[in-house]
Amino acid sequence: MDGQEPGDQKKSTADMTVFVQNLLGQMQSRFQTMSNSIGKMHLNCRVLDEMGSRIGELEQSINNLKAEMGVENEPTERTEEKAPATEPPHKDQ
Repeated sequence: MDGQEPGDQKKSTADMTVFVQNLLGQMQSRFQTMSNSIGKMHLNCRVLDEMGSRIGELEQSINNLKAEMGVENEPTERTEEKAPATEPPHKDQ
């Protein structure tokens, strides 16, 4: 044969079997961990998309309310320009 005793060959085969089983177990564990991570990322993306849609709906509702009230959709800078540069001091006493 190849110079190995039959008992040594059986031991070598058993060792290789244990090694391969351990390796497959590690690979399965890592694959499961990656699958779980991907699932969580997908869920997070879905939640973010849903939040974005809700924010868009809220913005539209605010704009509709402003239109009903007759308030223009003006930027904040224009509002600040209309405000007086200095306010008269208030007398609380």
